Amino acid sequence: MASIASLLSTGLLLNSSPTSPLDRRRRRKRISPTFVRMMPIRSCLDDTSSLLQAAQYTVDTYVKSGMVVGLGSGHASGMAIQHLGRQLRNGNLKDVVGIPTSVASASEAAKAGIPLDTYQDSSQIDIAFDDADGVEEGTFVAIIGRRKLQSEESIIQEKSILNNANKLVFIIEENQYKGGLEGSIPVLIQSLNWLAAAEEIDDMFLGDAEVWRRPAIGQAGPLGGDFPLVTGEGHNVLDVIFTSPIPSLAEVAKILDNVDGVVDHGVISKTPCTVVIASPNGLNVLDKLTADVVG
Repeated sequence: MASIASLLSTGLLLNSSPTSPLDRRRRRKRISPTFVRMMPIRSCLDDTSSLLQAAQYTVDTYVKSGMVVGLGSGHASGMAIQHLGRQLRNGNLKDVVGIPTSVASASEAAKAGIPLDTYQDSSQIDIAFDDADGVEEGTFVAIIGRRKLQSEESIIQEKSILNNANKLVFIIEENQYKGGLEGSIPVLIQSLNWLAAAEEIDDMFLGDAEVWRRPAIGQAGPLGGDFPLVTGEGHNVLDVIFTSPIPSLAEVAKILDNVDGVVDHGVISKTPCTVVIASPNGLNVLDKLTADVVG
């Protein structure tokens, strides 16, 4: 088995493989859920962006007085947090407590005047909203964690808050909801012997993806440079960069879960789940109430 380091030295990070784990799973039958609702909402706010409208709709529709709310990370979540703060100041909502998923969302919430609490495993979260890097069409399986992490952040807490919420809402743009998502999936790995885990992941996805260790500063590269990123829990982050459409995020998650040294990853699947999709023509709201059945 060639190491990433040796492949890097020869300029060959990837090799082709006729039967990768994804290839072998492409023919598995997937039964899509029947309880999916699509509700188109025409835009009536010509002077605001569609993403802002989606953020405001999320707060106005799903957040109620007295709720504990998981506050997501990203541009859309930031706008939702700002709107939630205005609703509290105006008296339209009362007694709402926020649990931030990141340093950025905590800072945004503090500026908006939202009372905050610290996340614990026993926290009861009524609803959480968040950005997603992509949501797989039909399955609602999402990718999170591509953003630059700050102050020893980790996607572990963000993912835990989303999974523990009674209701989850993703706020995304139209081009982020599709089948065959592309791009990177962040993977948290144990810092000790990280290269062995990286090489195993590289072997599992030969011909489908590149594996790079994320740096704390400087330019990215397969080895992460002289200053690899270390999360608050002491883990490194691998970015598994898919160079072709991913046929099934759920199958990728299963493969990663079985790799020694992998702590967690940025693939999240939760039901029930709602996706609020912003487009130039208004909003689409999709609800998924049941899990997929794979057979």
